[in-house]
Amino acid sequence: MSRKSVREGKNVYQLSREKAGLTRDAAAERLIYVTADRIEKIEYETSLPRPDEVLAMAKGYGNVSLCNHYCSHDCPIGREYVPAVEVKDLSQITLEMLANLNALEKEKNRLIEITVDGEITADEMPDYLRIRKYLDQMELTIESLKMWIEQNVNSDNL
Repeated sequence: MSRKSVREGKNVYQLSREKAGLTRDAAAERLIYVTADRIEKIEYETSLPRPDEVLAMAKGYGNVSLCNHYCSHDCPIGREYVPAVEVKDLSQITLEMLANLNALEKEKNRLIEITVDGEITADEMPDYLRIRKYLDQMELTIESLKMWIEQNVNSDNL
């Protein structure tokens, strides 16, 4: 029987594996083509995981947030373009969604005024940037909801 790691500074991949109750050897068996040695290198950050390995870990550990973590933290392109999505509970996601929808409802007419001519002028830019923040927040909330659904709802029911 393997002993439990007491190492500090565990990365998200190790924490996810341990939360799934798997040793590295058991994880390697579940992930099929990712060896225990490779898992150790990823967890000790001596090697970055490849996208296919992250997909295998996400499925094998039952933690879809690993994919977002990889894209927003480890992938050079994703670090630039993919926002990190927080894992939240459904009630918090729902309240954030409603707050964003309420804020956007108040800004809807101004957004129409700004964009109707196909240009954003210098005097419209502050309002546009304020509205853009609401849109960005809504995007993160939607991604969080999608992640929650994928994590918590049986895909056969979708």
